Amino acid sequence: MEMKTKMAFLGTAEQEAELLAAIDEMKDLPGALMPVMQKAQEIYGYLPIEVQSIISDAMDVPIEKIYGIATFYAQFALAPKGKHEISVCLGTACYVKGSQLIFDEISNQLGIGEGGCTDDRNFSLSSCRCVGACGLAPVMLVDGDVYSRMTPGQVSEVLAKYA
Repeated sequence: MEMKTKMAFLGTAEQEAELLAAIDEMKDLPGALMPVMQKAQEIYGYLPIEVQSIISDAMDVPIEKIYGIATFYAQFALAPKGKHEISVCLGTACYVKGSQLIFDEISNQLGIGEGGCTDDRNFSLSSCRCVGACGLAPVMLVDGDVYSRMTPGQVSEVLAKYA
């Protein structure tokens, strides 16, 4: 199955105006880049190259610097998040009990891979290393709801609750 890696940017003129106003308000403050990037993520939900370019142009900061900050700090996302965030534990206890099969089934059903988001932006998918529920392995989470002792056959039922 072919996985999509690039989603269309859906930014609006209103969002851009809000970001430019925030930049104008903060750009002369010392250390303004980080708060501007945080505001941009608040406005858009993530920092795609289009948003990084707006910041770069408006603040006269090299885009490489913005990208470096965005990829260094975990608080920033370069891809959109879905309305429902799915995470599958791939920590040792979950992994040995088949969590990779759970992840793969979700990936196949939604047509997205690690860090991906469905075209309708209803679901995003990621993995994590441990959620502290080893006795319930394998575990997946949807919006913080824990689904334990999962099997690939149960994935459709869980996803249907959030569709």
